[in-house]
Amino acid sequence: MDRRHQPQNPSLNLAPEGPSPESEQGQPVSARVPEDAPAQTSLDAAPKSMEEGHREEPPRLHFDIFTLFPGMFQGPFSESIIKRAQEKGLLRIGIHNIRAYTTDKHHICDDTPYGGGGGMIMKPEPIFRAVETVLTRPPGWVLPPEDAFHHLPPWDPEQPPTLPSDVPIILLTPQGRLFTQAVAEELSRYHRIALICGRYEGVDERVRTRLATDEISIGDYVLSGGELPAMVIVDAVTRLLPGVLGYELSAHQDSHSPGMDGLLEGPQYTRPAVFRGEAVPEILRSGHHGKVARWRREQALLRTLERRPDLLEKARLTQEDLRFLAEHGWRPSRPR
Repeated sequence: MDRRHQPQNPSLNLAPEGPSPESEQGQPVSARVPEDAPAQTSLDAAPKSMEEGHREEPPRLHFDIFTLFPGMFQGPFSESIIKRAQEKGLLRIGIHNIRAYTTDKHHICDDTPYGGGGGMIMKPEPIFRAVETVLTRPPGWVLPPEDAFHHLPPWDPEQPPTLPSDVPIILLTPQGRLFTQAVAEELSRYHRIALICGRYEGVDERVRTRLATDEISIGDYVLSGGELPAMVIVDAVTRLLPGVLGYELSAHQDSHSPGMDGLLEGPQYTRPAVFRGEAVPEILRSGHHGKVARWRREQALLRTLERRPDLLEKARLTQEDLRFLAEHGWRPSRPR
């Protein structure tokens, strides 16, 4: 049965990975990976409440990321906003090594495509086993390193388990729907999200038809794998969680955000008032909040008109906005 559906809106210490170069034609890369490669890690930092002996509260959002290259996530998830969100107990990230769920002698995760052609295709069994094993357990569960390869939890390839319906299983692929700020807002309403990182020439089609419930692309270009898109999604979604940013309205006043009605953000200035002969606009130093707000709105309209006029067709525009844009030569393609 096809499990695909459109997502609904429901209410570091990382061990380095062993050498794992890209596949060469005709030889699976996984045949050269040592057995002591780490199974997976949990990246969440213990919140201060735990250190003080208090009961741990569940995080607002938990990501399960399935990848052949867990070491790639060390830097991005151990700095800045993502690090602070984990330290506050708002975010938890589990990194699961797909290769740890193989049972053959060489831990093969890819193979040649049926029908011929270049490159290698990720096999379905390790992906299915990893995702189904993790998602049938509570958020935060990770496979103990000593159980990788040889002491895996029971799994029947012909009897799919019942997976939680409120957890989107997202395959990261250039064929997916485009990731936008609206999609980030949609995903921020979930409490648990699974991300599958493809590699090489892609994944076996049955991962799409029998496991993934959604497919997402971060743009019309091709990367070496889904790891970088996974980082982008985690960052964009995490900053929307209440309590993550210092100023709660910050995320809603960025370009493309609801607070900007779909417009690009206008120019921003800080001290000094004059730098290399260019002064901060006088209106921003006037202290007149109403005029400042209108100036910022007009600058957002102009910037969007100059750089992304396509966004204006979908933006929420007032009659005053439409009059301002008309003065600058723009009119909507359909009457408003």
